[in-house]
Order: sequence, then C-alpha cells, then structure tokens
Amino acid sequence: MDSIQQTSRVRHPSFRGRIGTARADITPPVGIYARNWGAAEHDLAESIHRPLTLTALTLQPEEDGESLVLINADAGWWRSLPVFQQFQTRLLERIQLPASAVVFALTHTHSAPPLTEGDSSLPGGEALGDYLKNLLEATVAVVRAARADARPALLQWHIGHCSLAAVRDLPDPDPDSDRILCGFNPDLEADTTLWVGRVTDDAGAVRAVLANYACHPTTLAWENRAISPDYVGALRELVESACGGAPLLFLQGASGDLAPRYQYVGDTSVADRHGRQLGFAVLQTLQDMSPPGNELYYDRAVESGAPLAVWRYREAATTGTLRGSRQTVDLPLKNWPTAAQLEQQRSTCEDRVLEERLRRKRNIRRAIGDGNTYALPFWAWRIGDALLVGSMAESYSALQLVLRRRFPDRAVLCLNLVNGSIGYLPPATRYDQNIYQVWQTPFDRGSLEETIDAMTRAIEALL
Repeated sequence: MDSIQQTSRVRHPSFRGRIGTARADITPPVGIYARNWGAAEHDLAESIHRPLTLTALTLQPEEDGESLVLINADAGWWRSLPVFQQFQTRLLERIQLPASAVVFALTHTHSAPPLTEGDSSLPGGEALGDYLKNLLEATVAVVRAARADARPALLQWHIGHCSLAAVRDLPDPDPDSDRILCGFNPDLEADTTLWVGRVTDDAGAVRAVLANYACHPTTLAWENRAISPDYVGALRELVESACGGAPLLFLQGASGDLAPRYQYVGDTSVADRHGRQLGFAVLQTLQDMSPPGNELYYDRAVESGAPLAVWRYREAATTGTLRGSRQTVDLPLKNWPTAAQLEQQRSTCEDRVLEERLRRKRNIRRAIGDGNTYALPFWAWRIGDALLVGSMAESYSALQLVLRRRFPDRAVLCLNLVNGSIGYLPPATRYDQNIYQVWQTPFDRGSLEETIDAMTRAIEALL
C-alpha cells in the first residue's frame, strides 16, 4: 500500500519536525587499494569515474526530544567489524549521541576502497588508514553541518517501482553442476519496490530526496579500474538536477538476492544507464505525490453523463513522533574453523581468488568470535508514520516483503549494511543448495526468519 488509506481519504506517510542536511566529498586518491573482486587482476584504483559522497540527514522533533541522524555513504563494506566498532565509538563521542540514534548506511558500491585500517601487506594499502581517518572527520563535520542547517520541514513518503533489480540466483546451466550461480535468473520475479521520501520546507521547496531500493551495485566488476559509486552516481546526478540541487540519499534495501540483469562489466556507461533508469523511476514517483502537506479526499458526487466522484486536495494531519532503538537477535552460527585456523589456511594459499575468500572469511570469524551464536544488532526507528529497520547483514529481499505485508499501512524502509558489515541472511530453503550466499555467511539455517520476527517485535513496540 503506498499511503495511509481510509474509505474517503488518501495521505502519504509523513513526519513533521526539524530536518537538516549536509554533504561532503569522500573520493579517495588514485593509487589506493581498491580490489573487491577475486577475479580482478589489479589491486589499485587507476582513475575516478564519479565522486563518492557522504550525506547526513538529521531529524529532530519540533519541540525538545529525541533526535536521529541518518548517514549515507558511497562505500562498499567494512573489512572487519572491529574496525567499524572503533569508528562508531569515536563518532558517537564526537557528535554526542547514543548508538540507537545513529544509522551509518552504505550504498554498497563494489568500486571503492574497503573501509579498514592501513595494511602495508596490500599494494596501496597504506593509504587505507588515512582514508578511514579522513572519513571520520568528514562524517563529524557533515553531521554538525546538518544540525546547523536544521529547520522546520515535512518528510513524506510514496511508493513506486523500478525494474532495474532482478533475482541473481541462477541454477548453473551446466547439466553436470548442482550449484547456483550469482547472476540473473529470468525465471524468478524480483521485488521492484521503490520507496521515495520527499523533504520540503514550509514554502514547499524540496530540500532532500530519499530513495530506498534493493539492488546490488555490481554493474562494475573485475574489469573496472576506476573509483565509482556505480549506478548511484548517475541516479544522484539526475534526481538532484531535477530537484534544484536538493541532495539525494540512496538507502540500499534488502538486496541479498537482487542485482541488475546486465552486470559485471568494466564499461562505466552501463552503470550510468542503470542509474538513470532508477533516477527516472524516482522522479516519476515524486511527480505522482500529492502537493506537500496535502491529502486527497472524497469531496462529493456530481451528476453528469455519469455519476462522478470528485476528489480534492486539503491539508493533511501530520505527526512528529520520533523514536530510535538498537536491539539484538541471537542467531545460530555454522561450525566454521576458528579465526586462527582460517588465517593459517589463508597464509599458505597460493590461489589468488581462494586467498581473497579466506581473508574475508577470517575477518568475519574474528568479528563474531569462535562461539556457537552471535547477537546480531539491528536498528528500528519510527519516523512519524514511517518505519526504518536495518542491520549490518545482507538480507534477502524476503525480509522487506514479509515486513511490508505485516505492516501494510506504513512506509517500511528496509536497509542492508547498516552500522557495519558481516554476512548474508538467506532464506532457510536456500541452505539445501550450493550457493554463494549460504557458504559465505557465518549464520546457520533459520537466521533470516529469526531476524524478521525480531524486527517485527521491535516495530510493534515502536507503534
């Protein structure tokens, strides 16, 4: 459902309060380590396709009360959870907010340097430490600037669709293979839901746009040697140009099983084409919205050649409710080797692709410990009539489909890669298959379903 509906009126989910925005350029230098693909034959970024940005949106009630900060960064993932935890601790100290009130959301481009400390064992790895330090300073500055920019504003949401995303779980066409490839499956239907938020000031001018859509930014892959936000760059350029320069925040949805049909290329023009496709869908959704602060209501019947139902616009009631929470859900872990054992395997591995896989697996094991369960943190916010939930995991789109069915009268925004990075959450049925998202994740069967139920309980508490 795209709005709060009754028999005789239709209005957009909304929040009225004080809202501020600010942005910084976080483009790294050419020559930094930026290898994110096992198949890549290069390690260093050689050029810049489009700049990477970091944008903050601050939300405050009109009167005194709880404030929330949403940070949106063109980045891929955190190389290890302890690195993010150190970053988060420093950030929260500097901006003086609790962990429940800050969401640091990544767009998940695969053409940016990993977020980690400096690593002299990697070509260009020394620059990673300076980049991380600069990222912290940029984040603090942007949050402070967004707070200073805060003014009375209205955030309204509307639903749209875009066919960019496709299911990327394809049974291997090789008849002798029993595995699932990570690529377009034309036989399955993707969740193409697009939630668009519009922030307007008291004069009706657009001050920011938010887009929550689930689709892996994997257009550019191992052949690409440029720093790039992938399709998010052209999306941002198109929407911001049409909205008078108002910043766009792209919130990556539950995209564990979703990606563009045509991907894994080195041609940056393909990423730009994908971005424009999503951008036009965002603009179409904005054009379909009621005027700021208005709702559509049934006015009267007029007798003509046919009995006509006349609908009109009028001022809509809004809410300033703002609540944020950080919670955890205990998830079962697979019987993986210890972190020390994985490091031993990695250090003696001579295969470039397998060594990269073992490095990532070792980092995950170090983050979650050598136990049998892990308390996965997740965030649940209420922003007026809208709900935002997210975790550091890469959930399959089933998460957003189920939550939106359970709360049909709300704008339910679902985010992956929030406040850290760790692993996939595939449906239980996928654990019977030979598929990347299952063997990559440390979480055992049933973890996605446990997470959905925990988020459901958190939302019910917020309401």
